[in-house]
Amino acid sequence: MKALTFKRYGKSPGIGLTEVPRPTPKASELLVQVYAAGLNPIDNMIPTGMFKPVLPFRLPATLGSDLAGVVTGVGSDVTRFKPGDAVFASVFDLGTGSIAEFAVVPESVAALKPANLDFVQAASMPMVSLTSWQALKERANLQAGQKVFIPAGSGGIGTLAIQLAKHLGARVGTTASTGNIELVRGLGADEVVDYKKQEFEKVLHGYDAVLGTVRGDVIEKSISILKPGSRIVSLVGPLDAAFARAKRLNFFLAFVFGLMSRKIMRQAKKRDVTYSFLFVRPDGAQLDHIGQLLETERIQPVIDKVFPFEQAKEALAYLAQGHARGKVVVKMR
Repeated sequence: MKALTFKRYGKSPGIGLTEVPRPTPKASELLVQVYAAGLNPIDNMIPTGMFKPVLPFRLPATLGSDLAGVVTGVGSDVTRFKPGDAVFASVFDLGTGSIAEFAVVPESVAALKPANLDFVQAASMPMVSLTSWQALKERANLQAGQKVFIPAGSGGIGTLAIQLAKHLGARVGTTASTGNIELVRGLGADEVVDYKKQEFEKVLHGYDAVLGTVRGDVIEKSISILKPGSRIVSLVGPLDAAFARAKRLNFFLAFVFGLMSRKIMRQAKKRDVTYSFLFVRPDGAQLDHIGQLLETERIQPVIDKVFPFEQAKEALAYLAQGHARGKVVVKMR
């Protein structure tokens, strides 16, 4: 079968479509014929080696974390799915990839595809929806009436996180370029700062939570808009010691990550704000609940561009430019 793989870590990872053996599902796994694979920024980061200490792959490795497709085989212990079922899932951090003709998916991370979505729409959802759910609902404990700042509201994670925050009853502040203001307002954003004209930290105030989605100094600047007792949940780093412990990494990495996050931790503490780094985890039960929100159209996919499988490498390059309005998806069938 064909898959988009990378051969090595570094500046020349050798990304391309290659022939690889079709995977065989274990007892608790599904074999899924992939119809579409959603792309995420981390798909471009993994080949650089940035996450090599915490995301081990056996090279050459298949890229991609999100998929939607049809079950073609099941392991002997599988009880919730059968061949012919349309499913969607994230396989992030499971040592496997989704930008391929077939993929193995643990039963515990899969959910039935929402009936009202096509495969492209469904493939765009798993990682961004699970990340938003785990960051806003679990980690930040966002409550109705609270205010959350979600920068880069027109991006893949921003477009979904805004919708979920509004579903939870929160007020949402975000940043966007002039051309994307109408989009993020249409998704439910209450306060929108045109980052080309204004500095958000001089406009926004009284917030209860920040979802860190942008690299650079945005997280540090966002501390000033928060109330005492608020939370920052970062998806882009710096990694912290708590993350290292949760991943059961060695003492040295826990020490290094502690050093990496020391500055932001110190700044947050001065304002009585807590900081934590979040690595999304695949979760079929959560994805099933999210599927119900999608079926009732309380949240909806936002897709920027769809690439054919033959142009999967070009799709990653397009995503890397950082200008996508919503998600980028690769379509196999």
